[in-house]
Amino acid sequence: MTLPSNLRGASAEAATGLTEQLNQAAGSTDLARVGKDLFAVAEILRSEPALRRSATDPGKDRQARAGLMRGLLEGKVNPVSLQLVGEAVASRWTLARDLADALEHLGVVATVRSAGDADARRLSDELFAVGRLVNDESELRNALSDRSRSVADKRRLLSSLLGDRVLPATLALAEQALAGSYRTVGVAIEEYQKVAASVHQESVAEVRVAAALSASDQERLQRTLSAQYGRPVHLNVVVDPELVGGLRIAIGDDVIDGTVSSRLDEARRALAG
Repeated sequence: MTLPSNLRGASAEAATGLTEQLNQAAGSTDLARVGKDLFAVAEILRSEPALRRSATDPGKDRQARAGLMRGLLEGKVNPVSLQLVGEAVASRWTLARDLADALEHLGVVATVRSAGDADARRLSDELFAVGRLVNDESELRNALSDRSRSVADKRRLLSSLLGDRVLPATLALAEQALAGSYRTVGVAIEEYQKVAASVHQESVAEVRVAAALSASDQERLQRTLSAQYGRPVHLNVVVDPELVGGLRIAIGDDVIDGTVSSRLDEARRALAG
């Protein structure tokens, strides 16, 4: 399971254990509600420094910390959400801020799982499309990054654009991307798509091409990459005319660059050298 890169040591261990607990409860609860609950608790912890310090103070008894949060949340959140938050607060964290980051991550996992296996591919495709929309449309990107606008206003804007055109899970994740825990909305959505792929044991490949690939070419490329990496690979295809021809594939830290523009650059460097 993909974890946020900032979670290390004790925080990574705690987040992994909590994710396993969430997965075990997945078939018996309202995962969309759990996702919303965990996003809300993460936001409260980030906005209330005193509560965050109390919830992560290693000098306090772990059960007392858990009891504090349960007392605040009981009757207001899903029972599974309450159990997860209690376990999270009772855990050890490398940094105090890691607690909120881990709860947000759990919220993403719950929201992804709420879409079900049948809509897994659609969810990944929609997240990619929303990310491209935000990155490509400067007016929308500026509106979503405008600090003078409230988060509620930005969420209304996204809802008006996406509405019932996307899965409820896609809209929930797009709205959560506005929380500001990532550098930009686009980066948040990109990370959420990686989590979505990880939940379904997939890798994500960004494929940049000079012209659109046919459905058969995409299927062939997908089969080839899946065989090479030993797991299903989800393709994000980006058409980039500046490449002239060929394709560039990025999977994690691996880059396969077979574009004409890349070969021309190599030839220029060879001539210059």
